[in-house]
Amino acid sequence: MKKIILLAMILTWSVSGQGQTKPVEKVIGATVGDFADLVREHLKPALEKKNYKIKVVEFTDYVQPNIALADGALDLNIFQHKPYLDQFAKEKGLALQVVAQVPTAPLGIYAGKIANLNGVKSGSTVAVPNDPTNLARALVILRDLGWVELPEKMDAFKVAPQDIKKNLKNIKIIQLEAAQLPRARQDVDFAIINGNYVVSSGLSLTTALAVEKSDSYVNWAVARTADVNSAFVKAVQEVLASAEFQTYAKKRFPGYKYPSNWK
Repeated sequence: MKKIILLAMILTWSVSGQGQTKPVEKVIGATVGDFADLVREHLKPALEKKNYKIKVVEFTDYVQPNIALADGALDLNIFQHKPYLDQFAKEKGLALQVVAQVPTAPLGIYAGKIANLNGVKSGSTVAVPNDPTNLARALVILRDLGWVELPEKMDAFKVAPQDIKKNLKNIKIIQLEAAQLPRARQDVDFAIINGNYVVSSGLSLTTALAVEKSDSYVNWAVARTADVNSAFVKAVQEVLASAEFQTYAKKRFPGYKYPSNWK
């Protein structure tokens, strides 16, 4: 009888052991701040319930996350809007593709040495992101404020400082790495800062003096083009489209711009 019970236990252990699948290891890259928080707080645990083991890698620039994804060091990244990806991928010859939108803090202008927009004067300094797409976004904000005049017929994704028709307030535009902009406020009169770096630096989005009007810059999760139909990417899309994620995001990230397919 003991032999029968022991044999039954061995068979049960053997069958259950064969049924267990080792978690699939994946690496997700995100810029510091809200995107990395989003991955750690919700996307990572939700994917791990789907039998993935997720490693999160944080970045402080907008170049390396795409290079690392294309090279295979990452399986997904979250940090960029589609116009930036399209331009970067074209310039670098990378096969990357957007797969799901994520909540995005808007680009805005914040006080530096001058506390409000009415304080702008001839020679005022404005720090802006130095990557082409976000620089273009910053120039559109300056146009909307009435500080510069841009061509009527222009590509809003590619406009550059040399395209300025009139510098109406005679401001000085200082281009810096996006991650440096929050710290640069102490040295300039105003700074136009990407929302994720606003949050990661401890600033509040509600302190923006003005934010961009366009809804074209909601950010995306991005994968290699060859992987867009993979089980992992489909799992990511399911999580980011779920009611649970929407509830989490609206509570965690108030004031953000949300994916266009959310109600």
